[in-house]
Amino acid sequence: MPVATETVTTIDARVLDNPAWSALTGAHARFAQGGGLVRRYDPQVSPFTAVRDWRHPDVWDAIVDLVGPGALFPVSGDDQELPPGWEVVRRGGGVQLVETDALRTRPDDEAVVLGADDVPEMLALVERTQPGPFAPRTYELGRYVGIRREGRLVAMAGERLRPTGWTEISAVCTDAEHRGQGLATRLVLDVAHQVHERGDRAMLHAAESNTGAIAVYERLGFRLRRRTMFGVLRTPSP
Repeated sequence: MPVATETVTTIDARVLDNPAWSALTGAHARFAQGGGLVRRYDPQVSPFTAVRDWRHPDVWDAIVDLVGPGALFPVSGDDQELPPGWEVVRRGGGVQLVETDALRTRPDDEAVVLGADDVPEMLALVERTQPGPFAPRTYELGRYVGIRREGRLVAMAGERLRPTGWTEISAVCTDAEHRGQGLATRLVLDVAHQVHERGDRAMLHAAESNTGAIAVYERLGFRLRRRTMFGVLRTPSP
């Protein structure tokens, strides 16, 4: 199903051109490793990285200084022309979706806030459903909520990147035997409600191949802002 496009008015959507950099130099600076040109999250929190300006002549050396030689460096955004010795390990298309005025958020009475004690269950649910990267301390990035059935965590959603004025909804997943009940939709609307309470607007990322999820997000009131790329590079070996 093709993704619909719509112009979304916002105070400053330009930060979404480089959301991880905005987050790592703002709301999530406490999780940042690196300097003024390249940063990454503490790997126990998130695998995401950010580059301030790919055109800077020192950017490639700064990446190696941060992660080391022969190491993996996740990237997002536009494709880059790699210097000699660099390798593309993985690359795939993605979409960035932002809320519109059609989004109707609401708190969910069944949603429970998840924390440190829930990490083993959260990791197990992510392993079963594969919604995207999730590390042992990812829950520290924001508010994560779940729904339980007979005491077992069966659905989850939460907050990931926090570019200025925005919050990314992420880790949206439901166990296979509980799909089709609208649990993920309810949790997305709950998370978005709290995002609005804080004064932010909601946004998401998804693989462009995940057309089913994209269609659901569109029905909820999200629209395509831009197409992007997610990939992993390997720095030159010594």
